[in-house]
Amino acid sequence: MTVDVLIRCARLVLPEGEAAGDIAIADGRIVAIGPNAAEAARAEIDARGLVALPGAVDAHVHFNEPGRTDWEGWATGSRAVAAGGGTLVVEMPLNASPPTLDGAAFDVKRAAAESASVVDFALWGGLTPINLSCLDELAARGVVGFKAFMSGSGIDDFPAADDLTLYEGMLAAARLGLPVAVHAESDVITSRLAARAIAAGRSAPRDYLASRPVVAETEAISRAIHLAETTGCALHIVHVSSGAGAASIAEARSRGVDVTGETCPHYLVFTADDLERLGAVAKCAPPLRPQSDVDALWTALARGDLQYVASDHSPAPAAMKTGADFFKIWGGISGCQSLLALLLADGAARGFSLAAIANLVGAAPANRLRLAGKGMLAPGMDADVTLIEPDAEWTLTAADLQYRHRHSPYLGRRFRGAVRRTMLRGRTIWQDDRIVSGPCGQLVRPAPVA
Repeated sequence: MTVDVLIRCARLVLPEGEAAGDIAIADGRIVAIGPNAAEAARAEIDARGLVALPGAVDAHVHFNEPGRTDWEGWATGSRAVAAGGGTLVVEMPLNASPPTLDGAAFDVKRAAAESASVVDFALWGGLTPINLSCLDELAARGVVGFKAFMSGSGIDDFPAADDLTLYEGMLAAARLGLPVAVHAESDVITSRLAARAIAAGRSAPRDYLASRPVVAETEAISRAIHLAETTGCALHIVHVSSGAGAASIAEARSRGVDVTGETCPHYLVFTADDLERLGAVAKCAPPLRPQSDVDALWTALARGDLQYVASDHSPAPAAMKTGADFFKIWGGISGCQSLLALLLADGAARGFSLAAIANLVGAAPANRLRLAGKGMLAPGMDADVTLIEPDAEWTLTAADLQYRHRHSPYLGRRFRGAVRRTMLRGRTIWQDDRIVSGPCGQLVRPAPVA
């Protein structure tokens, strides 16, 4: 047969492991994999010496458009994802303005993404006290689930969900067959500790760390699990920062609760000491933890106690990341461009195979959110392919960043393994260190419950 594109002689990272061979692509999908996958092709890519990975799925980003495009935007955010080997993002309902709390807001965000994104996208809807009546219309539009904050979000138009809101929202989500994702920190603990520190004039990085202890995370995780178990709702805990948080998820899963968890690269490579060294660029919530938690999170990923890794890319203008009062500085890390690179470098150093890494940022998030056709190299899947030169060493500089604001805690970090080409549905979108495609991203809706 004659196919549209034939990737020849790559080192293929497949769900079952690695193999040498070709990838044949037709009509945007993989039609064959293996030696001599097609007799002829309209275009061929020589991939000798390169590793072929499934395009990375970043299941937690904030691109902030519409309304706060000066913070990031679909054009710059999606270019950064493509530069880092990603082909699909799942965007959170905030910090866009309006946030994705009803069908009209979903439509506006979808239009903004379709007009500017070079990668495919899926959208979370919000779960707050002010939009419980809108969950059905969000589900009808195609959200992957509903995101709630158990503590203050930092955005006035996205209020935290109290326990009754979570309970009623989970009942609705269970009926709709969609998961609820929670930012799990106790608002009582974090807000009161922060207020005490501020009243006492303590606003240094260590004061911020002390205001968000691990117990604030574990208490909220346990509460969310109890509500999910009671309502029969699928639950996802975002950006788990501690070994104790991962252990709570594992214990609930062992007794049959439908709960999963993600962690982020910054929790896997930085410690609380690094926050003092790096400053505001590394401020996030939950905050960075001690080295013991870094090690525990890697162990949790290896055991399957945490299911995947996402960037929680949450950018802001530089003016919002400076100041003497650490409580007032915006808490968010710019990292979607470095998601795959950090796992290739630090994951490999900790014994993770390429297949395991591909699962953490591919099949695992795609399967959890029912994003059919995404996350792995196999016949019938979308031809989302990232070609990497595995032995290339490089250092991340500000000039490399595709973000609207070129700051990141990963600047100056040394990596091994460079993205040479990113392909979305068989179309090259990133090659030779530049974007080579206009906007072509499409909305990906969750597949129906089997």
